[in-house]
Amino acid sequence: MTDPIVNKVAESGIITIDLENFFPKEQIVSFDLKDYLFMGLILKEKEFRQALKQIDVKNYQDKNVAIHCSADAIIPMWAYMLVASLLQPYAKQAAMGTEQEVRQKLLLNNIGNIDVAEYSEKRIVIKGCGETPIPEEAYFKITQLLRPVAKSIMYGEPCSTVPVYKKEIKTSPSA
Repeated sequence: MTDPIVNKVAESGIITIDLENFFPKEQIVSFDLKDYLFMGLILKEKEFRQALKQIDVKNYQDKNVAIHCSADAIIPMWAYMLVASLLQPYAKQAAMGTEQEVRQKLLLNNIGNIDVAEYSEKRIVIKGCGETPIPEEAYFKITQLLRPVAKSIMYGEPCSTVPVYKKEIKTSPSA
């Protein structure tokens, strides 16, 4: 009779965190100020204010909005403030940057909102490979959040990890 196959990884109590799960699920739409530039170079306040009044804000309802200017132009700060003021009541969240930059900001925000208490004294593996590229800053952020509470932090897959942090066991000095 052969011994049953034992999944030592499953029995180890290791918790795997896949950072892909923290990417925003909601659509990110772009608000490009380039479309409001006069001759592709400057933003005229009066015309810009008028153009903003013509925008159907329902297009931004409950969406994440990336506010940026894809043209090489100097955009005055008040222009971004006007867009923020316009979209705030409708958009789920509006942020400065391209869609990719805003996606990363939302990823980091979602990571920052985890309840670290549920990882207290746990052995954690931060998944290293996946279908979606994860920015380095996300790995940095999750490590900073979990280090104060985790028993250990590893990178990779449960069957093949790189140790990142292991809590030292404090022993009382011998008398």
